[in-house]
Amino acid sequence: MRIRIIGTGVMGRGIAQWAATAGHTVELADARQESVGEAITFVRGMLDRAVSKGRTSAEEAEAIAARLLPVDSPGKPGDDVDLVVEAIREDLDTKAALFTELESALPARTVFATNTSSLPVTQIAARLGDPSRLCGLHFFNPVPLMKIVEVIPGARTRPDIVGTLTALVRDTGHRAVVVADTPGFLINHAGRGLVTEALALLEEQVAEPAELDRIARDVLGLKMGPFELMDLTGLDVTATVIDSIWHGFRYSDRLRPSFLTPNRVAAGLHGRKTGRGWFDHAEGAAPPEEAPVTGDPKRPVWTPGADVRAALADAGATVEDGEAPSADAVVLVPTWGTTVASRVAEDGLPATRTVGVDPMSLAASRRVLAVTPATDPAVARDARAALALGEHSVSVVRDSAGSPAQRLVSSIVSVAASIAERGIASPSDIDVAVTTGLGYPVGPLAWGDRIGATELLTLQRNLHSTTGDPRYRPTRWLTERAQLGLPLTERGTSPSDVIESGKDTH
Repeated sequence: MRIRIIGTGVMGRGIAQWAATAGHTVELADARQESVGEAITFVRGMLDRAVSKGRTSAEEAEAIAARLLPVDSPGKPGDDVDLVVEAIREDLDTKAALFTELESALPARTVFATNTSSLPVTQIAARLGDPSRLCGLHFFNPVPLMKIVEVIPGARTRPDIVGTLTALVRDTGHRAVVVADTPGFLINHAGRGLVTEALALLEEQVAEPAELDRIARDVLGLKMGPFELMDLTGLDVTATVIDSIWHGFRYSDRLRPSFLTPNRVAAGLHGRKTGRGWFDHAEGAAPPEEAPVTGDPKRPVWTPGADVRAALADAGATVEDGEAPSADAVVLVPTWGTTVASRVAEDGLPATRTVGVDPMSLAASRRVLAVTPATDPAVARDARAALALGEHSVSVVRDSAGSPAQRLVSSIVSVAASIAERGIASPSDIDVAVTTGLGYPVGPLAWGDRIGATELLTLQRNLHSTTGDPRYRPTRWLTERAQLGLPLTERGTSPSDVIESGKDTH
């Protein structure tokens, strides 16, 4: 296949390397001609590095480089061009003008693809005489390593083009997921579940960014915490994506942005690229240190939770038996979408000696302790020491409806379930795209199945009723599957299945 790539910045260069490595002839074009030469030099450098690391041979690297052909103009006529991939700046008018020019320069059989990450594919295609020839083909940086591509048909894209692009991507060893033309498409949309809830937790002063990141890594198993991730991506970019998706979905409560970001963006606190974001990235800056564990680990602990009791006993803590705590015992209650304060009020527990623990953290390397405004600090220190037995780290957070880990994973699953519910992508594609594109330890719908649909529904109902905030309202996708005993990863029966089945019988 002969592919013309227009735009030779970071994304265009990566797409060029990907396509040439797969054996395709790649034309490179850019409005700034010198950028084409720079792109070819860059790809050659990447190939040389691959040779030095033994990932490819010198002969193969030279053959790949030979398939990179400079073109002196993006709109140069070319009867043999099979596919154009546009990777220019994110501006609707600029992209539409380019495709309008290409429409008169290239034959009708040439397929047009846009690498837009945020603009509606349908709106770009609408400017063309033949909108059916354009489709979204969204790559992720770095293209050769991020082995996932979103194929996004516009409202009038020909079905055969979707199949052609899907096969092209799969033949290169990347995974193609077909996604509806909606705000944020799939991966950027799914990623809002983590960062929007992390910002909500920070708004409520449940914990500081470093502590929330530790919980995300050590309890949920994420490679990076949400605030580390925002600093890496750039808060300016993250805030723009959050706002655009929220606007695009008509101010959905589940996707609601935080008031914290606009001022930080205006102040230039964007993250690594500006030297400071949620954390200090100046040369020589040390990461935030974790406070040492103090307190008496042998102080008696009373808990109504059997799992908590077993975990503490196994670690060597002094665990009280009995139906009520003694006068000196730490009272440690597990919560699931509820607050420690509500347990104190409902069960008549001593307010100064009662603290909470996240049951999700019991089997993790880090345990999460929640304190209320009434908690005696000395009691909390002793509780932290008891939970730290067995070489556990312990994060101390403010009491809130649900622990940080519970709220983060609930949001991640809810946003993915909402994507499935809207038919934006299939359940299997959602999980594959998120694990590949975002690096989560498991797909969000499969993650929900690990927790259990019924347990997760209880968590979300508790969050919703405790806070009254519609952002925590359970999705129909989760509610139905919990009620019917179906996995979250299963599409289930739809009216079209019945109609199609009926056709087959006649």
